[in-house]
Parts: sequence; C-alpha cells; structure tokens
Amino acid sequence: MTRVALIDAGGANLGSVRYALERLGTTPRIARDASELAGAERIVLPGVGAAAPAMAALCERGFDAALRDTAVPVLGICLGMQLLYEFSDEGDTACLGAIPGRVRKMARAPGVRIPHMGWNALSDVVADPLLAGVGNGDEAYFVHSYAVPVGADTLAAAQHGERFSAVVRRGLYCGAQFHPERSSDCGARLLRNFVEWRP
Repeated sequence: MTRVALIDAGGANLGSVRYALERLGTTPRIARDASELAGAERIVLPGVGAAAPAMAALCERGFDAALRDTAVPVLGICLGMQLLYEFSDEGDTACLGAIPGRVRKMARAPGVRIPHMGWNALSDVVADPLLAGVGNGDEAYFVHSYAVPVGADTLAAAQHGERFSAVVRRGLYCGAQFHPERSSDCGARLLRNFVEWRP
C-alpha cells in the first residue's frame, strides 16, 4: 500500500480528504509538522481558506522547506494547489514556488458570481497519468475566488466567466483546483491515479 501523508495546516476539508483516500483503500498519516512527512511516498496538501494564513501555518511547522525539497509526488487541492505557485494576489502572498506563475482574483462579469461554487465541466483534458480515465465534459465540484490562468502546466481547464486551470502538473507537483473529495467518480479517479502513479 502506498504511504500517503496528509498535511494538516488547519484546512476545513482535512477530514473529507482523508475519508476519500480511505475509500480507495489508503489510510493516510496526518502530518502536523514537517518531521511527520518522513517515509511518505505521496504528500497531499489540502486547503480551505485564505493564502496568507495558510502559508504562515506551513512555514511555522516547517512544511514550506520540506515541500520545496521533497522527492515524492505532491498533490495540492483547492487552496493547496494555489500555494504550490510562486505568488497569490490573495493578500499579496509569496507561496511555495514549486510551480511558476501567479494566482489571480477571478473577474466578476454579468451572470458570473464570485466565489465560483458548484459543478463545472472539465475541458482541454491532456493525456497524463494523473487524468487517466478523466475526459472532456467530466464534472468536478469547485469552491474558489482565486484561480491560476491556463498555461504550460495546465492538464485540464474549466470556465467560469474566464478559463482557468482546473488540474495542473509540473514534474512531481500536481494540483486540482476543484475538490476531488466532493467530485464523485471524477474526483475519486484523480485521487486513485495520484496514489497509484509511478513517476
């Protein structure tokens, strides 16, 4: 069984991510400081909340350096994905810098509510082990006000007014802007792919 460490940085979705992994037959170890990442073969960074306090919590517990230096795959979920980037406009926050780019506030427009909450279809899905079995039109559940523009590391996009990155990967660093733990079959597939991935 793959050894998965699930980072506890105060995110409200920690329990639901843990249960989603357990449904796949994996019992994650909850890591409350960087020393508890030792021996992990996968690291999951969930997140709900704001970028600045989340980064402060990661730094306080030594996770920032550990995540930058890790040699195992990392999956950031929602805010956790955003924290993998260099900078977030939310609170003018310097983030982990594992993936180049900047997280930006989503633009309001007629008929476009922010935060973006609800089910949305994935598009422009790239063939990648992280998305095996996931296709264009599959739906995932989103809750966010900030997003990463579509770029070279985007594996799947979604659209809410503007197009944005729904799934990203750069080397061992993976991210899902949506909540796989709340995204039914599509989310379960992504989590299983991540756990079973052999880079």
